[in-house]
Amino acid sequence: MNSKKINIGVIGVGHLGQYHVKHYAQMKNINFLGLHDSDPNRGLEIAKQYGVKFHKKASSLMKACDGVSIVTPTIVHYEVAKRALKEFNCNVFIEKPITKTVDQANDLIKIAKNNNLIIQVGHIERLNPALKAFQQYDLNPKFIEIQRLAPYTTRGTDVPVVLDLMIHDIDILLSLVKSEVESIHASGVSILTDSIDIAHARIRFSNGTVSSITSSRISKDKVRKIKIFQDNLYSTIDLLIGQTEIYNITQDSKKIKNALRTEPFSHDNKDKFITYEKPSVEDYDPLRMELDNFVNSILKIEKPIVSGYDARDALDVVIKINNMILEDIK
Repeated sequence: MNSKKINIGVIGVGHLGQYHVKHYAQMKNINFLGLHDSDPNRGLEIAKQYGVKFHKKASSLMKACDGVSIVTPTIVHYEVAKRALKEFNCNVFIEKPITKTVDQANDLIKIAKNNNLIIQVGHIERLNPALKAFQQYDLNPKFIEIQRLAPYTTRGTDVPVVLDLMIHDIDILLSLVKSEVESIHASGVSILTDSIDIAHARIRFSNGTVSSITSSRISKDKVRKIKIFQDNLYSTIDLLIGQTEIYNITQDSKKIKNALRTEPFSHDNKDKFITYEKPSVEDYDPLRMELDNFVNSILKIEKPIVSGYDARDALDVVIKINNMILEDIK
């Protein structure tokens, strides 16, 4: 195993960036060189809180680091990441979305490839423990329904709901289906902001899988649920409470070794069984796992869980969905 300690920094310490600082400050296998923020008062406050150095210039931090977390507003992701990759030969972890446009994402991917550098992107729901519990099963989904609803807050409302919330589920969807998108139908409305607040998309893949995704930031309650249907299997995954439930239809209930309940079921003149499973869900911090993965990717111990290519593909789909909605409501 590579025992080298690499140098890491954080650029942008707003709501989410402060948690990057918190986790890096706890890691024993890196040299955490500190942080930069465009607001010096905020930067100094977080640096003092975690006992690390505040860098007045992002360039001084990039120059000293093997890798940086970029947790800035999306509009400057491209500018900051390009500088890190091209000028300072520095690996980057970029919070989602990777960039504002697909062309920008492709440019970063090209620069990273030419310089043998890592781009990892913070699609944190990919590491949700409830989703990870489901992924141990053989997957061949035919229909996937995803709901992500959230009460209104001012944070994130500078971008449409598809870029703020739905992009999480598009990334999950693409990781589950692993097929080309064949068609997209989308609709949405603005309720409280000047951009789209509620959106729905129906996506068909070339392998026949169909998905229905709804995202809203105008909701009384938080909802983050996935329902997956495939031959003889139905699963519901609650990303919010960390719970996965699986129902199988089988002729031999003994094959489902982890079944908690088994009930008889008759269909098409055949006696079958419905089994119920509730897989154990690990207790871990997804952000910490992401950042550990970033460090290990730089050290060539692991590969990025969500690569620049993955994030580019998710961005491409959500931009198409958003453009379709805007065209529809003209």
